[in-house]
Amino acid sequence: MRDLIGLGLSQGTSGNVSVRFGDGFLVTPSGIPAERLRPQDIVAMSWDGAFSHPLAPSSEWRFHRDILFARPEFGAIVHAHPTHCTAFAICGRAIPAVHYMIAAAGGPTIRCAPYAPYGSQELSDAALVALEGRAGCLLANHGMIAAGTGLTKALWLAVEMEALCRQYAVALQVGTPVILSDDEIWRTVERFKSYGPRETTSNSE
Repeated sequence: MRDLIGLGLSQGTSGNVSVRFGDGFLVTPSGIPAERLRPQDIVAMSWDGAFSHPLAPSSEWRFHRDILFARPEFGAIVHAHPTHCTAFAICGRAIPAVHYMIAAAGGPTIRCAPYAPYGSQELSDAALVALEGRAGCLLANHGMIAAGTGLTKALWLAVEMEALCRQYAVALQVGTPVILSDDEIWRTVERFKSYGPRETTSNSE
């Protein structure tokens, strides 16, 4: 959460992070600025949404829970409102393959899930559809989600998604972006299976 602020991907109390843990997951609490967070403030939740912590979990705990439950390859999720990702989300626009780094998200597009109220089951359901075959998506009029095998990989993808959206925004001002072919991106996806940061510790440590 502190890295999200330091990297300019979020601000104030916006954004939330989760990680698979034991028989459930850990998620950041609601309404506490990142600089004030302490380890004991992180909320442990079970898959049925139960928790026994004095602090309430993030209002977005549903999509954290649902994504981790449905996608066993993911160990952590980052949700934030970075400027360029959110600008495209506000326009309801998917990101095409304007740069090969889009392969880091798992395919030739980064989809934009349709709008649903924050914290709702409808938003979680829409995010799951947008994430089919992908590790990242935009949320219309809201922000973005990035997932990974662990916290390091999820944060890395969040940074790459914002960089890609920033580059695409500038390219649209310069001229007409050239879109790489689906075949080229799928080849890059294969090459990226061993690309990116390595997790140095397990999520249970």
